Amino acid sequence: MLLVCRFTVPVSEVPAFTARVGRALELLTARPGCRRGALGRSTDEEDLFVLTVEFDSVVAYRRALSPFEVREHVVPLLSEAVAEPAAFEPLLVADGGAVDRLTSLVAADAGTVRLGEAAGPTTPR
Repeated sequence: MLLVCRFTVPVSEVPAFTARVGRALELLTARPGCRRGALGRSTDEEDLFVLTVEFDSVVAYRRALSPFEVREHVVPLLSEAVAEPAAFEPLLVADGGAVDRLTSLVAADAGTVRLGEAAGPTTPR
């Protein structure tokens, strides 16, 4: 599971922002199932940043966000990210020139099933 959050940060606020992200990365990467995290800055736009955090699974991601200290420091930070999808599942992973193809855990009909319809809609569409 990969968390990708983009942030637009005024140049004057960068030191405070990077301190907050540093604390968030300390908290998240200390959680079981969190592999690594990084903050990157755009080389083209000085106010654009991206935070990436990799987890073993969706379960590890959800558990990492549940402790009080994480909810207190990390969740408010993530809420300031650009409003766009942020959670992704890896499909291709490369290491040392070899590419592994991973099986998606998202159901084929995930885009058509609404909340509460996991067992099927009560009335056909």
